Amino acid sequence: MRSLTLVMGLLPLVAGAAGGQAAAPQHPRIAPSTLATVAVHVSAWRMGDEWLSNAFLGPARIAITYGQPHARGRQVVGGLIPQDSVWRLGANLATTLENDVEIDLGGLRIPRGRYSLYTLYTRQGWQMIVSRAAGQVGANDYTPAEDLGRLPLAARSLAEAEESLSIYLIPDQRAGGDPSLSGTLRIKWGTVELRAPWRVTEGQSAVP
Repeated sequence: MRSLTLVMGLLPLVAGAAGGQAAAPQHPRIAPSTLATVAVHVSAWRMGDEWLSNAFLGPARIAITYGQPHARGRQVVGGLIPQDSVWRLGANLATTLENDVEIDLGGLRIPRGRYSLYTLYTRQGWQMIVSRAAGQVGANDYTPAEDLGRLPLAARSLAEAEESLSIYLIPDQRAGGDPSLSGTLRIKWGTVELRAPWRVTEGQSAVP
């Protein structure tokens, strides 16, 4: 038996304010960047033709944690997302992928581990960069020598602009509503949506 559930959490960063200061000029309130996590939870693994219960192996998940910037009237593609430069895929710290099982993302095999995710936007299209160096501050810490690999991202235009960067891990659904161990990674911001297929690699066990 296997099961797959989708969980998305949004945790706002708390900003403190000092008191006892002279009143500042009034400006519209601007929402700070927030910290978000999207995760797919996997409670069984396949070994050949056998599915092993998580009662013995424990739960596993595929999770992406990212700083969620907001457009606030600014140009997104070609502005906040630079052209021809590596982008941290979010705000503040570089976006992190943590996968307890081996996965295939857009044709790139990613062993179990913790990685940093970046994107590269050029006239030729979009790419995602998976870096072995986790816990990076941002694009300034990016080192090509740490690349696990790169994968293409399919892009389409959105009819309505998305104010905030949002990342989704959407599982496929089999007949009868049974989720499969595959799905689509979607990234939305501004008037662009980026996509890549993901799947848990067949025949792999979560046993270390």
